[in-house]
Amino acid sequence: MPHILIEYSANVVDHHDVDALVTTIHEAAEATGIGPLGGLRTRAVAREKYRIADGHPNNAMIAIVARVGPGREPDEKVAFIATVLDAAEARIAADDGPLAIAWSMEIQEIDTRFRTNRNYVTARLTEES
Repeated sequence: MPHILIEYSANVVDHHDVDALVTTIHEAAEATGIGPLGGLRTRAVAREKYRIADGHPNNAMIAIVARVGPGREPDEKVAFIATVLDAAEARIAADDGPLAIAWSMEIQEIDTRFRTNRNYVTARLTEES
């Protein structure tokens, strides 16, 4: 854990490397140590239908949601958000595109009473080490 979902307006892919963004966010999350590598998942989805502010074609959005299990201190969550969001913005800035991007990031704490997880990736990682 965490499980990270990146949602972005479809125009982002016209000017920026979304695969590189996913990798950057994944690596930044891993570097924080907030959870084990075997539970870390990062994925991205483009939103084809969107309208941002006045509808200008250079308006864009990137929203990052990290779902984590309970038990993290507030300071740890704040530091996680800062680390991941700073890395994501730096990755996008490296492409020097024309978009005005509205960024957001939040952490959602998972209620473990209502979640089932069957993770065989952790076992594979353990076997290989």
